[in-house]
Amino acid sequence: MAKRQDGRGDQDRKESKKIEQLQEFVRVNEGKELTASEGVKISDDENTLSAGERGPQLLEDFLFREKLAHFDRERIPERNVHARGYGAHGFFKVYQSQAYLTKAHFLQDPTCETPVFVRFSQVAGSRGVNETNRDVRGFATKFYTEEGNFDLVGNNIPIFFIQDGIKFPDLIHALKPEPHNEIPQGQTAHDTFWDFIGSNEESAAMMMWIMSDRTIPRSFRTMEGFGVHTFRLVNKEGDSHFVKFHWKPLLGKHSLIWDEAQKIGGADADFHRRDLWTNIEMGNFPEYELGVQVLAEKDEFMFDFDILDATKLWPEEVVPVQIIGKMTLNRNVTNVFAETEQVALHPGNIVPGIDFSNDPLLQGRLFSYTDTQIYRVGTNFKQIPINRPVCPFHNNQRDGAARYVIDKGKVAYKNNYLAGNTPSTVPGSKGGFVTYPSMVEGVKIRKTAKSFDDHFSQARLFWNSMTDVEKGHIATAFSFELGKVETLEVRQRVVNMIARVSRELALTVADDVGVEVPNVNESKVTSSSPALSLMNTVYRPDTLKVAVIVDHGFNGRELSTVINAMKSAGLQPTFISEKQGKLEGTNGVQVNIKHKFLTDAPVVYDGVYVVGGPNMSETFQYKTRQFVIEQYNHYKPIGASQYGQSVIGQLGIDGRPGVVVADGQGDFAEKFINAMAKQRFWER
Repeated sequence: MAKRQDGRGDQDRKESKKIEQLQEFVRVNEGKELTASEGVKISDDENTLSAGERGPQLLEDFLFREKLAHFDRERIPERNVHARGYGAHGFFKVYQSQAYLTKAHFLQDPTCETPVFVRFSQVAGSRGVNETNRDVRGFATKFYTEEGNFDLVGNNIPIFFIQDGIKFPDLIHALKPEPHNEIPQGQTAHDTFWDFIGSNEESAAMMMWIMSDRTIPRSFRTMEGFGVHTFRLVNKEGDSHFVKFHWKPLLGKHSLIWDEAQKIGGADADFHRRDLWTNIEMGNFPEYELGVQVLAEKDEFMFDFDILDATKLWPEEVVPVQIIGKMTLNRNVTNVFAETEQVALHPGNIVPGIDFSNDPLLQGRLFSYTDTQIYRVGTNFKQIPINRPVCPFHNNQRDGAARYVIDKGKVAYKNNYLAGNTPSTVPGSKGGFVTYPSMVEGVKIRKTAKSFDDHFSQARLFWNSMTDVEKGHIATAFSFELGKVETLEVRQRVVNMIARVSRELALTVADDVGVEVPNVNESKVTSSSPALSLMNTVYRPDTLKVAVIVDHGFNGRELSTVINAMKSAGLQPTFISEKQGKLEGTNGVQVNIKHKFLTDAPVVYDGVYVVGGPNMSETFQYKTRQFVIEQYNHYKPIGASQYGQSVIGQLGIDGRPGVVVADGQGDFAEKFINAMAKQRFWER
């Protein structure tokens, strides 16, 4: 049962039950005796059994065979897509009962906590790719409900490249490194990817999204998530509504800029996972509100597009997002392989009250995910601790590789007499899953519905919704990506598509990549959706990282005052200097330097506060200037103490937007914190 706020009662044990289930499989090796996997104690783990000291090794050495055979198989096949991922545990609570929409139990009681596991990921690269590449991010959540597991397997973009699952292998083959030379890794800037885009007009809207800053998120904690597909919610009365799922980060949605993303990839290839791990360890638990867009059955055809088309979104200004609950991630994994890598997420894992639509891309995923998890993790992947439900599960499945459950009895079939015809089925009125009886009819055919034909209206809607800054970033992204494409005809075909979206954008890109601007009709859509712009978001200083550059003799009283104010506002200051170790300031204040110029990079910080000291060396000042220039060029806040002013003055940026210098008035900390909350000063 779900855990309640008061911590009492039988239903309070749901989350702890899941933790206990996992703990059953956790073992502590420190201080223990070494044994083989079946428990035989090992006397020598460094020498293979051989015929004499210099003789041949013997096949009968079962300890050698076990150790090497396990090592040979320690890596399961990585995911074909979403290989680079990172996960965390947490819980979900609904704000108020959603009984009018669904009978799903975990969406009824505001006092219940449903344990969850979330895996964030990248689509294109292998497990070793750096984490700040331009790429779609996966946002997949496993809810361990008392009625079974519900998996909401989505992305940080609400639409997708294609409309039918049968084309997914083609998309990924084009997206992955080109097979003749296995280059490039985890990037879209190459011929085959853009050849696919230019050859498939249904990808027009998605190409706008992937060239936006959405594909270079600042962190997993500041990234939206979407279920992408149209699902159904069904209530106890059997009434159905179409629904789209949204995750909204409470910290707001924030992204990197392209130059910054490239440099972070070199400075810290693990940037996103490190951010998630560190903040959870510090108690800065990421929070996301769950929202739903709801459409009545009678309104299925209210749009000029088909709601079953995964390349389309429902504009939030037309169908508002109703916030129904909150997810908190509060626990890091114990073992990345056992949990993050072995978690088997699947859009086909649903519970009573949630059902599928006829979305052809979703229908394809329902087969593909089961098939791939059996291949990757094994026949019994649902019995692995991270995948096991918290509710009891009983069926007649038996055997298969790596079976965890030990089934008693001799009956493994239905119908039966020997076991009283059990496990028995459960009527829908008592909680058994019943598929929503939607009408299905038609001639067997291989054809896309005419209602899926408009490919450019929503691409134009997205463009109209961007600020000038965001439009500039999109144009630069297209110029960079197509600039890497060697085949002139491929560049031309993509620019032809861009011109159907925006002639203004096509003119800029065509000029940059050496192709003609086509004489085609631009989309006539004039509407916009403010919800699509990243600039319409929450701005606050919580958990932002500040590089605090200090030198010997710093003003101890001033530093202590500002640092305390930063921490009270939720900022994370980090001291940086030339060398590690203790650094003395005035008034008996001492700081411990764990980071230095050589080992840290300015791009991993959200702002910089230059404290300095009275006798800064030329080397110290030079390194500080380089640090500040990088921050300034990425539009980030810059602060300086009275000592630090001399360095800032050398750069001629005094008085520029987002540059805050102590002036003796006593309000420096407040001004700098406000600048940090704004995060970027695009007006520079």
